[in-house]
Amino acid sequence: MVVAMDEEGFIGRGNRLPWRLTSDMARFKRLTEGDGFNSVIMGRKTWDSLSEGYRPLPERVNIVMSRDTQWQAEGAETALYVGRAIELAFAEGSDECWIIGGAQVYEMFLDRVDEIHVTTVHTSGSGEVRFPDWDRSGWSAEVVERQEADGDNEHSTTYSVWTKS
Repeated sequence: MVVAMDEEGFIGRGNRLPWRLTSDMARFKRLTEGDGFNSVIMGRKTWDSLSEGYRPLPERVNIVMSRDTQWQAEGAETALYVGRAIELAFAEGSDECWIIGGAQVYEMFLDRVDEIHVTTVHTSGSGEVRFPDWDRSGWSAEVVERQEADGDNEHSTTYSVWTKS
């Protein structure tokens, strides 16, 4: 799972990311593309929020969770439930499967992942959609990188990898 959230857990505003963080977007691309053949699982609203030029996300199998059984989009596989999304990723031969949002999809997968890559954006009140409640007591964190705000990054951030104990 990979997520960027502010200090209060906000992840989105108006079906978009509420900040501009070039370094985090580059990390997201590196992580989700990886060294092999990977899948990304997202909700339909997250799919809709991707810019036209980045939909589908290149070099990855794009799996979109939707309750609408008729929903289709070029370059996307559709899954109605968690098991089907995982099945599609395995059927495509994915080395890794990344859960990339939004809030409902994060909640569906939270108890199924053993690693969460979190970019904490050092601001608050920046959204209207929050990451689901997450009991971190069974997890350990390793801070990997700190990024100061600059011309390409609207806020300072801390990137950490949380691993289930």
